[in-house]
Amino acid sequence: MKHNVCVFCSSSGTLAEKFYEDAKELGKLLGENNMTLVYGGSSVGTMYETAKYAKIYGAKIIGVMPEKLYGFGVSSEECDEFHLTPDMRTRKSKMDELSNVVIAMAGGFGTLEEVSEMIVQKQLGYNNKPIVFLNTNGFYDNLFKFFENIIDGSFAKHTARELFYVASTPQEAIEYILNYDYKMRERTKEDIYTKAV
Repeated sequence: MKHNVCVFCSSSGTLAEKFYEDAKELGKLLGENNMTLVYGGSSVGTMYETAKYAKIYGAKIIGVMPEKLYGFGVSSEECDEFHLTPDMRTRKSKMDELSNVVIAMAGGFGTLEEVSEMIVQKQLGYNNKPIVFLNTNGFYDNLFKFFENIIDGSFAKHTARELFYVASTPQEAIEYILNYDYKMRERTKEDIYTKAV
């Protein structure tokens, strides 16, 4: 199947070098595996490094950016296809529509909000996309501890752990995607709701 990979990541240009290295490697692997990159369309941060290297190695690049950010002049020329949206919510919807895979690299509040929505979509059975956290330098370790607090406190079922995968390297992320079972299973009431205490 054709993999259209939505990558959520950072627009910061002041990160530790390892984050840019993983962005470049992920982009390279996307291209080498004939995947399409769907991303925020930016020319800065790990967003740009992923897109630049994906392009170098033959991937198609689709950028999606809201008009306000586009007005700041930070759109990338790497894009083969570019979608302008009126706002951030429409941007997320368009990226969701264009992709069948999600990777969350290290990022800020925007990345956290974006990947959280995708997890909920999958939890409720609106899709069965592979959702991967690329956990460079253990960036998400504390978030996963918080996820365990959610599960331990019965705010989510223990099966919530199956909604996403944690990869330590770009290669591990790609291997998981290539071996993912896309078969959709209907979510039941029992799957979604925890029992009352």
